[in-house]
Amino acid sequence: MLDKIGKEFDFQQRALNLRAYRQEVIASNIANADTPNYKAVDFDFKQALQSAQGSQNKLAMNVTDARHLPGDAAGAAGKPAVQYRNAVQQSLDGNTVDMDVERAAFADNALQYQSTLTFLSKRISSLNSAITGGGQ
Repeated sequence: MLDKIGKEFDFQQRALNLRAYRQEVIASNIANADTPNYKAVDFDFKQALQSAQGSQNKLAMNVTDARHLPGDAAGAAGKPAVQYRNAVQQSLDGNTVDMDVERAAFADNALQYQSTLTFLSKRISSLNSAITGGGQ
């Protein structure tokens, strides 16, 4: 029973983790806006989420010795690889951070994060109501 409830929230958990990591990446770009030769980075959220969902169905490696490291067959499960963002206009010091682009990405990502939290909250309330028989 609890396993089924856990699977219900698996997709949203992965999405929230990726959104939180993307917020860190964008915040790092903003923090380094005045760093000479800093190159702005980001990752494709859709591709990262699809990859995270795809790795969900992979089999784990068999650990036959206490000295073996746990892993999965898909490779290192974790944070997606960041890529350099295309510079709109590079500054004279080689920095490619465009504050307008970063602010817009930061605000959009924060909004998406909050909407996922709101969806989860409503879904949890709905399941709680169904389990406890609320609303009768």
